[in-house]
Amino acid sequence: MFSPRLETLLMVAEKQNFTQAAQALSLTQPAVSHHIASLEEELGAKLFQRGKNRLLVTPEGEIVLKYARRVRALYEKMHIELSDAAKDMTRVRIGITHTSESNIITEVLGKYASEEGHRRSITILTDTINNLYDMLSDYRIDLAIVEGRPRDPGISALLLDTDYLVCVVSNNHPLSKKSMVTLSDIRRENLILRLPNSGTRNLFVSHIEQMNMTLEDFQVILEVDNIATIKDLVRKDMGISILAKSACIDELKKGKITVLPIENLSMIREINILYHNDFSHREMLEELMQLYRATARLYV
Repeated sequence: MFSPRLETLLMVAEKQNFTQAAQALSLTQPAVSHHIASLEEELGAKLFQRGKNRLLVTPEGEIVLKYARRVRALYEKMHIELSDAAKDMTRVRIGITHTSESNIITEVLGKYASEEGHRRSITILTDTINNLYDMLSDYRIDLAIVEGRPRDPGISALLLDTDYLVCVVSNNHPLSKKSMVTLSDIRRENLILRLPNSGTRNLFVSHIEQMNMTLEDFQVILEVDNIATIKDLVRKDMGISILAKSACIDELKKGKITVLPIENLSMIREINILYHNDFSHREMLEELMQLYRATARLYV
């Protein structure tokens, strides 16, 4: 059984209030206070401190919370794997970025889950790269498909593909007649970008900064989180955008948009499958790689 004291700790951190945590856990407020006090005594660390209107987690408390989340996730995962083993079922939770959500990765995962002769269940979660790193570290997901390399020595990476950023314009836009665009071309256009926390935007910003430019030099009229929405706005000539080419594969195949390389900008990045070194379904990694390559050939 997952420790009641750790469960209380996690709820107090979420609610930032002993009374609200007690209500959520169907405990008395003194019982919640006792759980936290006994944890602090055992660990020799203060976990919370009083703020103006709420409890604040101390630096030591953040450390304990990190491991408490991992313990809970592993406990839940243990029960799921035991149940799945009895049913001869393979169940995985896979985190992907918003860019991956718009390319062929979701199609590949759908194909893999539905292959005949296998009992598989895949849960796909979409989030930012940083959040996916945290979820993988805490065992809340089993795999992460992201742009970039892992920052945790306990996590391995398998190169799935390489990708690069392009300028995306409508087929009716004057720039669509060119073989490439320059930054001067882009600066004259209305620009629709991803939100500041996206890897796509950060990669573009880092490259223009190397050329002594900032986003202030561009006419950014819209910031949008959803890539499908950005592509729809571009098709309607509301502006142009900077996106990963992999996120435009389907539209390119159907001739719905035009993508162009940007002169003097080589914005290449890796797409990796990240997993813990103790991941128990290693055969899945190779099978996903093979299926991805086969699916990618259909879009060439």
